[in-house]
Amino acid sequence: MRSHLLNDTTTEHYRRSVTEGVERVAAKLAATDRPFTGVTADDLAPRIDAIDLDRPLGDTTAVLDELEDVYLRDAVYFHHPRYLAHLNCPVVIPAVLGEAVLSAVNSSLDTWDQSAGGTLIERKLVDWTAARIGLGPAADGVFTSGGTQSNLQALLLAREETKTQDLGRLRVFASEVSHFSVQKSAKLLGLGPDAVVVVPVDHDKRMQTVALAHELERCAEAGLIPMAVVATAGTTDFGSIDPLPEIAGLCEQYGAWMHVDAAYGCGLLASLKYRDRIDGIERADSVTVDYHKSFFQPVSSSAVLVRDAATLRHATYHAEYLNPRRMVTERIPNQVDKSLQTTRRFDALKLWMTLRVMGADGIGALFDEVCDLAAEGWKLLAADPRFDVVVEPSLSTLVFRYVPAAVTDPAEIDRANLYARKALFASGDAVVAGTKVSGRHYLKFTLLNPETTTADITAVLDLIAGHAEQYLGESLDRAC
Repeated sequence: MRSHLLNDTTTEHYRRSVTEGVERVAAKLAATDRPFTGVTADDLAPRIDAIDLDRPLGDTTAVLDELEDVYLRDAVYFHHPRYLAHLNCPVVIPAVLGEAVLSAVNSSLDTWDQSAGGTLIERKLVDWTAARIGLGPAADGVFTSGGTQSNLQALLLAREETKTQDLGRLRVFASEVSHFSVQKSAKLLGLGPDAVVVVPVDHDKRMQTVALAHELERCAEAGLIPMAVVATAGTTDFGSIDPLPEIAGLCEQYGAWMHVDAAYGCGLLASLKYRDRIDGIERADSVTVDYHKSFFQPVSSSAVLVRDAATLRHATYHAEYLNPRRMVTERIPNQVDKSLQTTRRFDALKLWMTLRVMGADGIGALFDEVCDLAAEGWKLLAADPRFDVVVEPSLSTLVFRYVPAAVTDPAEIDRANLYARKALFASGDAVVAGTKVSGRHYLKFTLLNPETTTADITAVLDLIAGHAEQYLGESLDRAC
C-alpha cells in the first residue's frame, strides 16, 4: 500500500493517476450539453448505498468508471451557460491548476513551519485585497472557508471591541435581506435572541438608512450597545448594495462597528466599469469577500479583512506546541494567530495563480460581462408581459415570476412557479433558483457565467413559461 503514498518514489504513479482523472473530467466537460441530468435522490441513492467501502477496487481506472456512475454523470455543472441558480461560478483554469498544486504539496497555513512561502503569499493577497478596498496601511486579514465564517469572525471582533461582558445589551443591525449567517453568528457568539435588529429595505432592496438611524437612536435611548451594523454589498437574493457611505456615517455617529458583507459584490473590486457601486466600502471596520463567488475561483476561497490589524488579536490563542508567544517577538509569521481555524488549506494559491496569469483586469472584465448580461436580462423581463421582475440589478441577479394573464389567484400563481422550477430541474435543461418576495414565490437567475447569452436567458424563460402553463392547464382540467 505504500505505493499509493505521494513521495519521491511514486511520482510516475502520481502523474499517471492525475492525468487519467484530468482526462476523464475534460472529456466529461466537453460532452456535457446540459447543466444536469435530472436524476433524483431516490434514483441515485441505491447506487451509492450498494458500494462496499470495505472492498476497494484497487485500480484507478475502475474507480473512475465507478465515479462516472455515482457522481460525474449526474453532477450539477456550473460551467454550463444554462446553470442560472445559486452563487456558483465557473472556474478559471489558472485557479484549477493552483488547486492541483496545493492539494499535492498539502501545506497547512496555520504556522510558518508548515507553509513557509505559502504564508507570505496569503499575506500578500490579503494586503492586495485590503488595498483594493481602501482600508488603509494598518489593515490586515486572513483567508477563511467562506462568507459565513468571515461574517462570524468579523462579528466576533466587533463584540470584543465593545469591551462589555453584558452580552444581553449588544445589538447588531442588518437589513431584512441580509445573509442568514448574521443571525447564526449572533447565536454562536452568545448574544440574546433579540440581538439582531432587522432593518427594512427600500424598493431597490437596499437598507433604509432613515430606518437604521431610527433603530440606532432607539438603541441608544434604551441604554443598549450598538455592537455592529452589517451592510451588504450584494445580497444573496437580489444582488442589491446597501448605501455604504450613509451607513458609514451613522456607524461613526453611534460608535458602531461597520461590517460590509461583500461576499458577492467583491467582484466589483476588480471591475473596470462598476467599481463606484461600492464606494464607501473603504470606511468599513471589516469586510467579507468570497473569491469563489465573483473572482471565478474554486470553492473554497474567502477572506475577512479588517481596517485595524490589532483587532485580530481577539481571535488569537497561543499554544506551546503550535505558536508559542515567543514566536511573536522572534517575528515568525503564523497565520493561526489571526484565524478561527487551525489546520487550513492553502486556498490563497488559487487566487495567486489567477492574478499572475490573468491579472485583476482579466477577472474584472469577466465580472463586468455578467453584470452587463443581467442588465440585458432585466430589459427582456421588463418587456415580457408573462413575467413580473422585482428590481433592476446592481450586480448579476434577476428575481422574477411567471404571471399568467388569465389567472388572478396569487396562491395558484405561486404553485405554477414552484412547479415550473421543479419541472425545469427534473428535465435538466436548465437550473434556476427560487425565493420569496413579500410572501410570494419567485424565481431567480444568478448570472455568473460569461458564456451565458441573452439567447440562453430567452430560451430558459420560454421553458419556464411552458412548464407553468402546463401546470395551470392540468390544474384547470382537475378543477373541471
